[in-house]
Amino acid sequence: MHRLPVLEARRTELETCVFCPKLCRSACPVSNVERTETLTPWGKMSSAYFVAQGDVPATASFARTSLACTGCYACRDMCDHKNDVAGTLLAARAAEAALGILPSSATDVSRNFPAHLERSRAAVRSLADGAPVRADAPTALLVGCTYARAARPEAAAAIQAATGLLREPVALALECCGLPLLHAGDPAGFARQATRMAESLERHRRVLVVDAGCASALRLRYPEVGVNVRPAVELLVELAASELGKLASVPRPSATPVRYHDPCQLGRGLGVYDAPRRVLSRVLGRAPDEFPANGDAAACSGAGGLLPVTMPETSKNIARARQAEHERAGGGEIATACASSLLAMRKAGSSEVSDLVSFIARAVPPFRP
Repeated sequence: MHRLPVLEARRTELETCVFCPKLCRSACPVSNVERTETLTPWGKMSSAYFVAQGDVPATASFARTSLACTGCYACRDMCDHKNDVAGTLLAARAAEAALGILPSSATDVSRNFPAHLERSRAAVRSLADGAPVRADAPTALLVGCTYARAARPEAAAAIQAATGLLREPVALALECCGLPLLHAGDPAGFARQATRMAESLERHRRVLVVDAGCASALRLRYPEVGVNVRPAVELLVELAASELGKLASVPRPSATPVRYHDPCQLGRGLGVYDAPRRVLSRVLGRAPDEFPANGDAAACSGAGGLLPVTMPETSKNIARARQAEHERAGGGEIATACASSLLAMRKAGSSEVSDLVSFIARAVPPFRP
């Protein structure tokens, strides 16, 4: 792999994909809407392999294929070898960024990260106004940049849900988890930001995480770059599922379906399928409705892996496909547990889309210090 030597460590995954009969092609949300062989998992891995081998020129046109991935893990789960396509394509992005051929739609994310970080910190700080927040609280709440900046009601609901379940104040984590840097082909920048995040959390006993992508970063991606978060990392939905007795049943005024969408990072990424359903069943007084494909077979919303930035129309079409499936299944309300999926599906159709934190906040008594 003389052209992209960093991919030598991924040779097995690349060669297994390149010489495969493409049995996972139907699993990829990108190629399902783009309908091109180049953007199937096989096509993306083959492009990276041939560039790495020096068989094709290292140009931006080949580098673009590594961006056509939401990191949803669907192809990995369908693969007999469990090939880590998403991780390999992240390594390809880093190699392509080092060569200067990764498209600017990705590299601009890394270049603009300091400004993103400052805006996100300001958004998180503003959430503390009037909320039971204390800097020295034993539990740090990591809301997530997307909730804090683009889903403010849900971010406020997350604070209400967390403090209501804990019956004590929380400290708000101000750092970004850094995942956009990893997706943008900047693993060194990601490692630096991961270190900053880990250091900022050291004084707390527990980290409660709202966003599935942030939790995936802390639990899965940080150890890959040698960073370990010392406090225990727990998802808010996991805490709620373990404290069902604190949740009141808040039945819907009608029999309108509430259909649960499994976020990729929460489900296939972290293996959390049961907790959201237990919480929704408790709050609704009945089991949530399901998409035709659900659980480990659930379809992606198109909101991950920088796809909304690098391939915005493709991302929208994937989210539209989820809305269309919802309507064909009977419509109603969609409930998810991921800020990116929440925003993507809200923009994609007319059906109401809510976040699990809103259900939890309505069901738990507010904490008043």
